[in-house]
Amino acid sequence: MTTPSPETIAANLAQGLAYTRRTPIMRRPDQYGLTYEDVFFPAQDGTPLEGWFIPADSDKLVIANHPMPGNRYGYPGHLKEFSTPFADFEVNFLPDYKNLHDAGYNVLAYDLRNHGHSGAANGGIVGIGLLEYRDVIGSLHYGRTRLGIDNSHIGLLSRCLGADSTIVAMSKHPEEFEGLRAMVAVQPVSLRPMIEVATSGIPGGVEMVAQEIKKLTSFDLDGLSPLGYAKDVTVPTLVAQVRHDSATRPDDVQGIYDNLGTADKRLHWIEGTTRRFDGYNYFPENPEQMLDWFNAHFA
Repeated sequence: MTTPSPETIAANLAQGLAYTRRTPIMRRPDQYGLTYEDVFFPAQDGTPLEGWFIPADSDKLVIANHPMPGNRYGYPGHLKEFSTPFADFEVNFLPDYKNLHDAGYNVLAYDLRNHGHSGAANGGIVGIGLLEYRDVIGSLHYGRTRLGIDNSHIGLLSRCLGADSTIVAMSKHPEEFEGLRAMVAVQPVSLRPMIEVATSGIPGGVEMVAQEIKKLTSFDLDGLSPLGYAKDVTVPTLVAQVRHDSATRPDDVQGIYDNLGTADKRLHWIEGTTRRFDGYNYFPENPEQMLDWFNAHFA
């Protein structure tokens, strides 16, 4: 078998980061005893978004978004055709929604653009938050209108691409987030350290990938990061991250956390694994810190 050239490796890596493969929604809330409604609403720029609304007997709402390349359900890495070296197991967010619902929260979980059942947009490009922030704002508009509430009744559960999108949205449109109760941000990430890890054995690999990403998306590599936007996050924020994540470097999330503009913040390191996607299953399997964070800030 011929070994791919460095240029081919760089081009394939850039393609996989610039565009996402849609993955199927394998589970639904009623499998967990949850009544729910299929809902749809526009992003800030009109892109149609689809999701679930899971009602509770309260006026408290948590809005959940997801990582790339998953969707509101999670990621079907346990299926052969979706198994990858970084995720050969299932990520399942339904226990998150069950835990939040049982704690008294309405839940809105939705698919970001170009994921799940939501609409295609921007030629299928993934903006690592620079495009998807519009979806976060659309979800806030829908949630506020649906329950007739203001931000003092809303929290956010934002994961990876969803976390980056939320941080960018808070910076670009702070007025949309005034009074928001709390955020749980799971594994926000910058693209550069991920590419540095992925191309560690390829001389000049980072520069080659950066050039390809620029050609595909028009974005500069260092712009594909929430780091510079984090200073505008004033919402109380709990950050969770796999400490020895083999897909990136811990100093990236530490830097994002340090830059958060809120003084009310906490960083929880997830131990005992190097698999990034284990971090997405952490709160579904260990909900106490997430629930404590929301409950304390909704009190």
